[in-house]
Amino acid sequence: MTSFTEGGLNKRLKELNSSQQSIQTLSLWLIHHRKYAHTVVRIWAREILAGSESKQLTLMYLANDVIQNGKKKGPEYGQEFGKELAKAFKQISLKNCTTKTRQSLTRLLNIWEERGVYSKIQIDEFKEAFGEETETKPTEEPPPKKVKHSYNHKSKRTKSQNNGIKKDKEVIVEVDGTKELHVTLSPKTPVNDPPEPEELIKALNDLENAPSCDAVVRERISKLPPEIADVSLLSQLKGKDEAEELLRKVNDAVALLTDYNTRLVCEMEDRKKVSSMLHDFIQSQRDLIDQAEQRLQEYQGKLQKVCQVRQEVNTHLQNLPDLAQLPSVKGGLAPLPSAGDLFTVG
Repeated sequence: MTSFTEGGLNKRLKELNSSQQSIQTLSLWLIHHRKYAHTVVRIWAREILAGSESKQLTLMYLANDVIQNGKKKGPEYGQEFGKELAKAFKQISLKNCTTKTRQSLTRLLNIWEERGVYSKIQIDEFKEAFGEETETKPTEEPPPKKVKHSYNHKSKRTKSQNNGIKKDKEVIVEVDGTKELHVTLSPKTPVNDPPEPEELIKALNDLENAPSCDAVVRERISKLPPEIADVSLLSQLKGKDEAEELLRKVNDAVALLTDYNTRLVCEMEDRKKVSSMLHDFIQSQRDLIDQAEQRLQEYQGKLQKVCQVRQEVNTHLQNLPDLAQLPSVKGGLAPLPSAGDLFTVG
């Protein structure tokens, strides 16, 4: 997954459209980069102020998707959006939005209230900013357009295998009578959030200087005298001075080995962490490959349709008369026959 930059976010928000796939794709990207939630919401609020009514509605749907799906990962987005939503509703209301937009956002507020996305006090604040009555009865209608879903789980697992494991879902979405195939990707094994590429590279680089690669210390250990580790050689000590000298060597060896073993334990933990990071990163890349394949299939289908249209247009052009073969009219058209010529009997 691409790294986060403000420029990249601005570009994605500009390209955002009202389709469910566009909203869900950007939502997944934002949830992945939730540590930048404050920056994301600040830029989102700026786009709300500058956007058209339709763009504002799309941005609100995006916020809804990020808030509700992002709360499984952490509270960052719910808290940050909570600080800006009243201003956003106020801004949309000031533009005298259409009845359709007002009804859509009212449904959105009612769903947040039903599901406890925000507290009753916050919902009332949002409604007041939007110019709605705070006692509006909740409705069960969803905020987006009427959408029909049918799910096809591809993989079959045993009950024990399914515990804690999410499946990829194919979702057939019908929007305004048009059916589209979308894919909601989920890791096939429970993983943590994948690391940023830079973070993973740094962790791998750090392992290049791991204790197990410390040739200097390993050489020092290999040169330790054998008597420090052989109790049977104690009988060969001839006096106090030799015993004290051996004790000094033993203490030095204990310090050296204790320090090195501590470093090796830390290295082992670091390698376990890197192994987990690699597992999560590889899994996320596999999910992105699935998503890329889905998009490729979708756009290959669109390309095929466009090529068919091009072929039909070329065929139509070939069947049109060749104007170059028609008589030249530069000198004027031939004169029309007179009435006498028409009735002259040859």
